[in-house]
Amino acid sequence: MLLRTLPCSLLFGLGALSAAHAAESTYRYDPVHSQILFSIDHNGYSRPFGRFHIAKGELRFDPSDLKSATTELDIDLASLDMGDTAWNAAVLKPDFLDAGKNRYAHFVSTGVDMKDERSGVLHGQLSLRGVTRPVDIEFTFNRVGKTIYGLHTVAGFSGHTKLDRTDFGMTAFKGSVGQNVVIWLELEAIKGNAASGSEPAPTEASSTQNAKEPL
Repeated sequence: MLLRTLPCSLLFGLGALSAAHAAESTYRYDPVHSQILFSIDHNGYSRPFGRFHIAKGELRFDPSDLKSATTELDIDLASLDMGDTAWNAAVLKPDFLDAGKNRYAHFVSTGVDMKDERSGVLHGQLSLRGVTRPVDIEFTFNRVGKTIYGLHTVAGFSGHTKLDRTDFGMTAFKGSVGQNVVIWLELEAIKGNAASGSEPAPTEASSTQNAKEPL
């Protein structure tokens, strides 16, 4: 009876809203195939690279409406790899990342501005060393689809941004370590509802006994 009394325009609007909501899905980041790389100047000699892993995180989006996407993730600073154990330890100390006190960096999105169908700018807040600052990440949506064995649906993104390390309290060694940090993100996220803090979804390789997905 209620449906009979509602205007057709309202019914249509409710149907469209329901369809849009249904098209939006939750993905959780795959820590195996997701990496965060950075580069910073070393006294003008070179720009060495380092790498971090994502500890956990979720992405909620509709591939046909990226502007409505939201994401939140934690980066494990203790996963730092700069190719040398002593160098890693030095960067994790209080002068720089201070990972003993704040092991995880946290990013939460606040909005998306699209440039075209597949690229745009993700706006958000990054918390690092107990300091929170706005960060804009230019990104490209690479693709979404089933993996080659059909066990998972995966979405892939590439992004980059630049940070001023002094904005997060890292002011040591200004004469020898650059101020601006360039960051690249290569991210894969596996479709499937997951509560924050849950174990990472199994990779395709671990889910098949006799076949491994190419890296």
